[in-house]
Amino acid sequence: MAGHTCSTCNNKLCVSKVPVFGMLNHEDLSEIIKLTNHPIFKKGEHLCHEGDELATLFIVNEGRVKLSKFNIEGKEQILNLVGEGDIFGEYHLLSDFEPYNFSAIALTDTKICTLSKENFDYLLDKHPSISRKILAELSRKLIRTENLAQNLSSVNTDAKVAYVLLEFAENYGTDDGEEVRIEIPVSREEMANYAGVTRETMSRKLSILIKEGIIDTVGNKVMIIKDLEALHGISGT
Repeated sequence: MAGHTCSTCNNKLCVSKVPVFGMLNHEDLSEIIKLTNHPIFKKGEHLCHEGDELATLFIVNEGRVKLSKFNIEGKEQILNLVGEGDIFGEYHLLSDFEPYNFSAIALTDTKICTLSKENFDYLLDKHPSISRKILAELSRKLIRTENLAQNLSSVNTDAKVAYVLLEFAENYGTDDGEEVRIEIPVSREEMANYAGVTRETMSRKLSILIKEGIIDTVGNKVMIIKDLEALHGISGT
């Protein structure tokens, strides 16, 4: 892990990318930046480990991070993928130093801005409106977690795969009105870990979807959703 200053970021007001700070003016954003640290993580490095007792808000300035848990057999379950403008760790800022229940791993070289609990509490006192934004963000994440848990509990592997593809389409896709082009943010193995299936099952299900004309692929990193309605039908959403 290295460090950087906001003068090295593409956007000097990096926290302006974060929706929960969206109502603040330039002066307030500049104040927040003075309260943050700015580490850089290389691809594959851990930002935090499951079980760490931290009280830190992580703000993704550039890059992408996966949040994962590992079972007793060492199998990874990806809980979420976060990118530019996303935050994580807010649960633990609002609790009494509860251990992290996930590990955060950089999927790319990643620039992060971090905010301590002490400075976060200071901001909440100064800007109560941020509290409402944080609660809205927590609510959104809770709904997403419930949907993920429901998907993982399903025995229908077709639905699991379709769910992940639909989430990628929403978060990473470009819709031209006829089809959705997705820059896949993870490897095939990580896609399988996200869906809660084996890599072999993921590959087999994707091949079937290609044969049925529902999706197409361009290399390993680009996927074309040709029939969103069919995917929704398979996922049950």
